Amino acid sequence: MNIRDEKIIMAHSLVQLDDLSDEVLIYILKKLDNDQVLYSLMGVNKRLNTLVHDSIFTSHLTLMTRSANDCISPLSERILHRFYSQILPEIHHQIQWLNVESSSMERILSGNYPNLYGLGLYNLEIETTAHLFTNGNIFTDLMKNQILSFIISIRQNRKQTSIKDKNTIMFTNLFTMFTNLQYLNFCSSSIDSQYISFEISPPIFISSTLLELHVSVGSFNDCLYLLDGRFDQLRALYVNISWIHCYSRLISNNMESLPDLKCFSLHCGTDTLAYDELIVPLLHRMFNLEKLDLYLAICCKNALIDGNNLKKNIINRMPKLNKFTFNIRSTVRLNNQINLPSNEDIQYTFNHFPNNQIISCVDYFSEIKQGQCHIYSYPYEWKACHKITNNFPGGISKYVREVSLFDEQPFEHYFFFQISKSFPFIKKLTLINEKPQNDKQSGKLDDKNEHLSISEYPHLSQLNLTEAHDDYIEEFLVDTKTCLPNNLYLSVDYQALKRVTQHFTSNRTRNNCKKLRSLSLIGKYRIPKYVKEYFPHTKIL
Repeated sequence: MNIRDEKIIMAHSLVQLDDLSDEVLIYILKKLDNDQVLYSLMGVNKRLNTLVHDSIFTSHLTLMTRSANDCISPLSERILHRFYSQILPEIHHQIQWLNVESSSMERILSGNYPNLYGLGLYNLEIETTAHLFTNGNIFTDLMKNQILSFIISIRQNRKQTSIKDKNTIMFTNLFTMFTNLQYLNFCSSSIDSQYISFEISPPIFISSTLLELHVSVGSFNDCLYLLDGRFDQLRALYVNISWIHCYSRLISNNMESLPDLKCFSLHCGTDTLAYDELIVPLLHRMFNLEKLDLYLAICCKNALIDGNNLKKNIINRMPKLNKFTFNIRSTVRLNNQINLPSNEDIQYTFNHFPNNQIISCVDYFSEIKQGQCHIYSYPYEWKACHKITNNFPGGISKYVREVSLFDEQPFEHYFFFQISKSFPFIKKLTLINEKPQNDKQSGKLDDKNEHLSISEYPHLSQLNLTEAHDDYIEEFLVDTKTCLPNNLYLSVDYQALKRVTQHFTSNRTRNNCKKLRSLSLIGKYRIPKYVKEYFPHTKIL
């Protein structure tokens, strides 16, 4: 299409838009992103220019793109240039919140935004942007007193060293740079969160204005450190803890009640033995909570966590609690116990449970002598779901990005099809199962219908099959069973891959193998030439 044709189409579209009332036009434009509205319609004609200057379209701007799987990218240079040179100077006094990506951040923030109170900075790299978060910087000097809400999303760079220390320094500096900060979300743009820690050399920082904090910390003691009174106006804390050690200490001067805290979210995906010793006592300090969210993996000494435990230790202690969401996977050692609870027994303990639909899934693994109980409130709103077994009840979650599968019974083809449908935006998948499939024919094309569908993972970027039987490597690499996306990173045992691909000659696995961006081969130090030829577009690690 040439420029003349584009102008004719644009003119025709404008005539159609002008036929609509202001109310209808605003209703339609609100369906678009504000940056799209401003870029397309500002300056087109007087009427549209007046409409797009409304605060509906100018108060909150996101000058970046976010894909369906949460990847953030800058706008094109052509679009950004128009914003720098024309749009932002014209509406700068109307902008109250800006979300920007790191590559365009300094150019955008060099402008004057007198009414800006909220700022989101995404895809930051500590090494290249740390200078922006020091006193005396023009960026912080201009906005020192006016920024009330701040989101900072750090991009993971595996080449960086001492990243935790640098994150911690940046985090503590924010409270001296933005003196009126009320909301802070200090997060990572990666599945793998980047943590801060205060244990080695605790810094001194306080805030008498902070009301809500989102942060990832290294240990349980770091969480206690945040609750020692330095944020005396804190009403909501969302904390992701890397590890809750059973030997973490309850700081003697940090056992006071927290009556002002109304909302608490605690996430820790690593198994902990300290539920009764550390987590429950901390929750008892928060007796005025109105909203509670727990994501925990608990190693129990005697009994699995069920509804009765949650009622006794949590709900009955929090009379003002009106929303309780949880995702708890508890395990117990099997030592010839009798009367082990069934899934029905666990589900019964949630009868008359307030406010939520509760799902339970109970498994007993005889080989590793372990019982597992996964209980969660539905709909499932967390980013990770681990150790899913054949008893997985299904259900769709658009939030999950990371999944791990484990069982001592084989996974058949339909199980993987169910996983692909339940987690449509999955990015990272790990499979642990050494049992061969019973029905390898169920994924082949024939006249039946239930087992014929190909499993699709359009957003998958990491696949770990290092502890998987050959049948599951075949399940993912044969293109009549699974459709893999391009640019996938695969970890797999070399000998197992050699068997599945028939010494790297099979045409059944060739199409999916061509899609691999990188391949980690476990147990092989020298890669033969014919292996490299089988993966022509793949970096073999």
